[in-house]
Amino acid sequence: MSAGDLLGIEPSSSNSHLKKQISCSLQLSNKTDDFVAFKVKTTSPKKYCVRPNTGIVSPHSTCDVVVTMQAQREAPPDLQCKDKFLVQSVVTSAGTTAKDITAETFTKESGNKVDEVKLRVVYVAPPQPPSPVPEESEESSSPRAFELDNGNLTSRELVSASREDAEPQEKSSEAAVLISRLAEEKNSAIQQNKKLRQELELLRREVGKQHGGFSFTFMLAVVLLGILMGYILKSL
Repeated sequence: MSAGDLLGIEPSSSNSHLKKQISCSLQLSNKTDDFVAFKVKTTSPKKYCVRPNTGIVSPHSTCDVVVTMQAQREAPPDLQCKDKFLVQSVVTSAGTTAKDITAETFTKESGNKVDEVKLRVVYVAPPQPPSPVPEESEESSSPRAFELDNGNLTSRELVSASREDAEPQEKSSEAAVLISRLAEEKNSAIQQNKKLRQELELLRREVGKQHGGFSFTFMLAVVLLGILMGYILKSL
């Protein structure tokens, strides 16, 4: 438990899938005989959602605060994180509600005695299994959570989603190779077709010069050429 003069902070943990939001509950315990107003701040407001971020804790009672971390695409390099939280608390009068809390409530210049507890976010890698784990169970056995431990807001290793996307990427690469190969074969067939047409035209001219018209040999060559072209186009 992390504690200040007014509030004690009890950590807890919550498991969640990488691509889903991860939540952690903070329990604020009022150790005094007074009503205590609190406010939870973070250095990364776009990354974390705190509900409620302000409130009133009655004497010797508790209040649960839920901290939700947005889904992370991948773990930061070397599991280093600079995110921090600050829990501010101050004694307030009985009957004060959350709507009465303003920024001036936690201003020391106003003469208020503000108690502050800082929490640091730490990414923690999951423990290695004692024996080899089959590949199909690797993802399910890797804990992914963030928790509060000894005053530090910790988050277990966020496994990159690249492995989940690997199989679709491989299939896409295979399809691209197949399409490229078919395109090359089609271009080759087109080139052969052009070459045969040119040879046929030369042959027709030669026969025309020698016999002054179409001969039986020329007609036979035309038939064979048509059969060959049909076979090539059918193979595509």
